[in-house]
This record gives sequence, C-alpha cells and structure tokens, in this order.
Amino acid sequence: MAYFHGVKVDKIGTSISTPVTADSCIHLIVGTAPAHMVNGKVNEPVYVSSYAEAVEAMGYSDDWQKYDICEEIYTSFMLYQNGPIIMINVLDPKKHLAGETEPEDIKLYDGVLDLPLEALADKVIVKGYNEENVLTDEYIRGVDYELFYTDGVLRLERIEGGAITSNTATLNIKYNAVDPSKVTKKDIIGGYDINTKKSSGFELVDFIFPKFSVVPTIFLAPNFSHDSEVAAIMAAKAESINGLFKGKAIIDIDTNEATTYTEAVEWKKKNNIVQPSELLVWPMLKLGDRVFHYSTQLAGLMAKTDASEDLGGGTPCESASNKTLQIDGMVLEDGTEVLLDLTKANYLNSQGIITGLNFIGGFVSWGNRAACYPSNTDVTDYFYNVSRMFQWVGNSIILSVWSKVDRNLRPRLIESITESLNIWLNGLTSEERILGGRIEFLEDENPVTDLMAGIANFHVFLTPCSPAEELHFALEYDISYLSTLFAAA
Repeated sequence: MAYFHGVKVDKIGTSISTPVTADSCIHLIVGTAPAHMVNGKVNEPVYVSSYAEAVEAMGYSDDWQKYDICEEIYTSFMLYQNGPIIMINVLDPKKHLAGETEPEDIKLYDGVLDLPLEALADKVIVKGYNEENVLTDEYIRGVDYELFYTDGVLRLERIEGGAITSNTATLNIKYNAVDPSKVTKKDIIGGYDINTKKSSGFELVDFIFPKFSVVPTIFLAPNFSHDSEVAAIMAAKAESINGLFKGKAIIDIDTNEATTYTEAVEWKKKNNIVQPSELLVWPMLKLGDRVFHYSTQLAGLMAKTDASEDLGGGTPCESASNKTLQIDGMVLEDGTEVLLDLTKANYLNSQGIITGLNFIGGFVSWGNRAACYPSNTDVTDYFYNVSRMFQWVGNSIILSVWSKVDRNLRPRLIESITESLNIWLNGLTSEERILGGRIEFLEDENPVTDLMAGIANFHVFLTPCSPAEELHFALEYDISYLSTLFAAA
C-alpha cells in the first residue's frame, strides 16, 4: 500500500438497495405484418414505442384478417395510447409466396397504376408495346418507372423522360406476391431450425429479455389463438419466460364456431382452455367499420388500467373489468351483432370467460376471472388481477435481487435483501396497491443442508386486493321512521 499521511474519505455502498420493478403490461404479439413494404424483419423480435415507429418497422394495412399485427399496432397506440409493444412477424416474403402471376395488360391512368399491396416490388417485371403492338424489352425501375407502397397498394408511377412515353400507355406486368393465407399455426408456434440455427415464432420469447432487458407479460396471437395447440403453447410460454418470469396469454374464442354465449362455454370445454395463465375472451368487438379481436382490446385496456395513477399506478393491481372499451358494439366475425344482458354476461364470467357488457356507462369489459375458473378456485390463480400482481411482484423480485446472486451468504446479505424488499412492499401497502406484504428469512425454512449448499429460502407474504365483484345491499322497512308523521303535528 502506498504511503499516506492525512485524512481520507471513502464511499461505502448503501446496504439497502432500490428495488427494480418489472414492467406490468408489455404486449408480445406473434403474427403477420406487411413487412415487405418496409423491408421489415421476419422472425425477429422488434421493440417499438409509438405508432410511427411500429409502422416504420412493420408496414401497415387495414386488412387485419391478413395482417393481425397491424390490428395490435392500431389498438395499442391509436385507441389506448400505450406502449411499448414487441412484435414478431412470421410472414416471410421468401417463403409465403402466391406464385408469379400471368402477364397482364394494365393501362396507366395519368401516369399511375396500382398493384395489390401483397405484390413484391423487387419481383415486378414491366414491359410495354411498340407502335407495331409488339412487347418491348423490360422497362427499368428507377429510370422508366418507380414503385412505392402507399394507401394499401403498390403504386407504379411513370418517370418523365423514360422509355414509357405516355401517361396512358398500356403496360404488360407480372409479379410475385406474399400470401398471408400460407402462414400456418406451425409458423406461429415456431421452433428451432437445425439447418439455419435460428428460432422462430413463439420460440423467440426467451430472446426478448436478453435483447431488450424487458419482460413481455401479455401474449397475443389474434388470428391464431383460437387454435387449441397455439393457445397451449402461448400459455406454456407465458408461464415460464426465460425459465423465471411469468405472464398471461389472451385467447380468442372462434366466433365462427361459437356463435352464442352457450356455445362459447362449450367451445372452452372442447378446446381445454383451463390454464391459470390463460385469459379467455368472447366475442369480437366493433368500432365503426373496424372489427377487432377482443384480445387486442383487452390487452390495450389492461395496459391503460395499469398505467392510470388512480387505478394501477404502474402495477397490475386493478382489474380491467368494468372499464370502458373503445367500441360501439360486439359482433361475430361475419358481422352479426351480439347482444348480451347481465345474466348472460355473468354466466360467461362464471365459466371463466371475459366478455363485454353495455349496461351502465357504455360498453365495458366484463369479467375478472382467468380461464382456470371454475375448476381452479385458488384466488391467486382465478382472479387475474391478483394473479398478475403475484407475477409482477415475483418478476420484480427477480430483477431486484439478481445482482446479489453469488455474493457471500452472510447476515449482511440477508439483511440487505429483506430490508430493501420490505421497504418496497410497505410502500405498495401505503399506496393501497396491496393490502399488505412482507418478506422473511425463516430458520425452519432454511435447513443446514440448503445453507451449506448456498441456497437461501425467503418467504414472501403478499395480499393483493380482490376486485369488489359483488356489492350487496340489504333493504329493510324500518317502522321507527313512521314517527316522523307525528313531528309535523
């Protein structure tokens, strides 16, 4: 040690650390997007925080039956004003192709013509006719014409001074195009390709935290979640994210198969949607001419509820039930209107299905119970806000304490962990995000063999608030108030 003569001051790290809280409602959607419009990514998680950023990364189309990621973009950012979201597009312009079209004569109108949005700009071949009505050589993009995606089409525009001499010329065009209908549930489920050494679909879930340092806790696949195999994979992935974190999968009931509320219950039983990590919804929703999967609207409403200071305050403590949906009706996929009274809506809730209700105050989401109900009656499983609160606290503890792993197992470490987390839990209690919570390091839960092996067991006691699902008032005729008749005399 170097010689020193004088006074020194050194800083010692604070023994009580500030807990790291997990994001409560980041959506992960696996589906299809017109990413070919913007040379977007395929089978790679994309993190976006705004509508403009999402459209720039994935393109956009109002044809949500083909491109369900666009439905999530519109719902999350435009209707509910929340984010970020994480998107995984599985529509591959190298794989999911319609096949090259037959050459077709199309006439320019004022120097412009439109091809379908699905047409691939780099697969368009344009020729014309000479004065003898014989096909010319292929015209050159960027010299004779230009192509760009706009307003739901691939637009061809004549370039002045090029080989196309007239704004009303007839062009002979063929092209190849993406075909979203060729995306199957196998693409959504995904897997690992031993040839390319790459993962795809929902198999990419575990890449998200290492890449973005965030935990997605709401899983969506609007056009595919009605498939029982896809739903099962979504539930399994949500239950074990990176082998540590937990989330929820929102599953849409197929409204082509379940056209009534009783059929929705039968559909649930037939498809075995009964996991605590599954939220099951019916029917579809409508706003103007737009038809939405309930899952995207519920995800947006949950995020909005979590973020509201007087409701969730940044936590998932409050249920999204009886909160306003951005809709003006409920429908089946074919557009048939669905009308539910309170009795029918409550029956769906009693079977673990979340629905909508237009009773008092407009259309609201209606139902607090996960798909595991009524077979599972553990309150920490079936009330989804209670379950999400347990998951959020667990996710936050992992993030907060991870830096303590491999430190010496000594009293100072135990004290640091328990005091930091107890201060945090006390704060949640004082804000009424929970009714109470504490963490303890108990001797009877830490056998000598565990301690010798470097295993420390902490016990977290936690009581989130249950939703006030039933408010009961008893009305009684009180004869004592008849005495008021005599007061006037």
